[in-house]
Amino acid sequence: MKRRVALRLYAALTTATLAAATGVVVSMPSASAATAGATGYATQNGGTTGGAGGQTVRATTGTAIHQALCSRASSSTPITIEVEGTINHANTAKVSGDSCNTAAGVIELKQISNVTIVGVGSGAVFDQLGIHIRQSSNIIIQNVTVRNVKKSGSPTSNGGDAIGMESDVRNVWVDHSSLEASGGESEGFDGLFDMKDNTQYVTLSYSTLRNSGRGGLIGSSETELSNGFVTFHHNLYENLDSRTPLLRGGIAHIYNNYYVKLNESGINSRAGARAKVDNNYFKDSKDVLGTFYTDAAGYWQVSGNTFDNVTWSAPGSENNPAGPDPKSNTTVSIPYAYSLDAASCVPGIVAQTAGANKGLKVSDGNCSTQTPTPDPTDPTPDPTGTNLSIAAGADGSSKADGTSYGNVRDGDLSTYWSPAGATGSVSVKWGTATSVSSVNIREASGSAGSIRTWKVLNGDTGAVLATGTGAGAIPVPQTSLRKITFQITGSTGTPKIAEFETYAG
Repeated sequence: MKRRVALRLYAALTTATLAAATGVVVSMPSASAATAGATGYATQNGGTTGGAGGQTVRATTGTAIHQALCSRASSSTPITIEVEGTINHANTAKVSGDSCNTAAGVIELKQISNVTIVGVGSGAVFDQLGIHIRQSSNIIIQNVTVRNVKKSGSPTSNGGDAIGMESDVRNVWVDHSSLEASGGESEGFDGLFDMKDNTQYVTLSYSTLRNSGRGGLIGSSETELSNGFVTFHHNLYENLDSRTPLLRGGIAHIYNNYYVKLNESGINSRAGARAKVDNNYFKDSKDVLGTFYTDAAGYWQVSGNTFDNVTWSAPGSENNPAGPDPKSNTTVSIPYAYSLDAASCVPGIVAQTAGANKGLKVSDGNCSTQTPTPDPTDPTPDPTGTNLSIAAGADGSSKADGTSYGNVRDGDLSTYWSPAGATGSVSVKWGTATSVSSVNIREASGSAGSIRTWKVLNGDTGAVLATGTGAGAIPVPQTSLRKITFQITGSTGTPKIAEFETYAG
């Protein structure tokens, strides 16, 4: 039965910014804002808004993610961290501070709140590196890939969980993410999406879970029953042995998911758990619903599901499959509004929407898809309008042999300026006062990522207009000046600026 469509909202980018590796952030114009929100049980208990209303920073390393957390005014100061590139052990170090509690070799969201982590641009890949949420609340993770996290072998991270939550966690929304392994426990992997030790009000939506022995659990033992109120919708579970999820106690709402090739068991409701299982599509799988590997019974309410080439085991002392003709043995009341796609169209809808880098497409609740506007995974666009640097003058503090200050304002990406060392400055200047509100630093081919920390200065007065890390679009307070300076204060390799563009708006 159709319910009214719940409002679909997206990760907070209410004030887009750029981040420094040192944690210094620069507020972006509010025109780039997107709406914040969540779905499912993450909308309850006060809701899940992540970093809405706070600053937005950019990060290309795990250390920069930690630094952004540690540079906040407090552990609850809202922040959105836009992530692009590959995050791995080599670039993820512990950072200390009063507003964080981090560790090397894992993205540690510990004893904090009001945080959004969203993949942008060409994508965010957490390679062999897990995301650990502990004693934290109001967290959004969106549009990221987490792959091949191990609990044994080398390297190890997060107990082998792609995303793991434990110890008094509240209100987490994981959306449009890809969680992947390359085998089961014998190959060193554990769960893709685990919740334990009093974790509640969580939603996993529009995500893919693939190629693992274990999809995920809610509760670590038959006596650890403090978890629950979890929603799973529009996810793809593919080539998993079990735990899609394993539910020990608590309540789960599981709807419009596509399950294909569940090799041993699927939704495993145990120890008094109650699962509402609506309009899912199960294909080429075994024992997709029931109580398995225990005599501690769990319960389910079923409606509208499709079972396509599903096989069922015979009941036993520690196995109680729901099929071959699944019937409800409990009722579950859902406190939020939602819309059910017909099970027959779930494979198609999930194929178009689930996983990272799908443009955050979602179901419209009627077997079609829709795309958010604006798309919060699209990073701050380049400035538009007339590049004021063309035909302006240029100078600087130093230049490497064979380079020229004028190369940064000639409109030619094949020419560039480099400082004589690892640091230095280059300026664009005009004969009369010119209004500037943004700049764009374009690195030369082959040097992307060399520029680390920087300052933008009013060349007339020396006042600092902005600080940050990495090349790209940089907003500055609208200022009338005759000279603007880009000062490189830290770099790796040889910095090469092909263009120092300036814009009035």
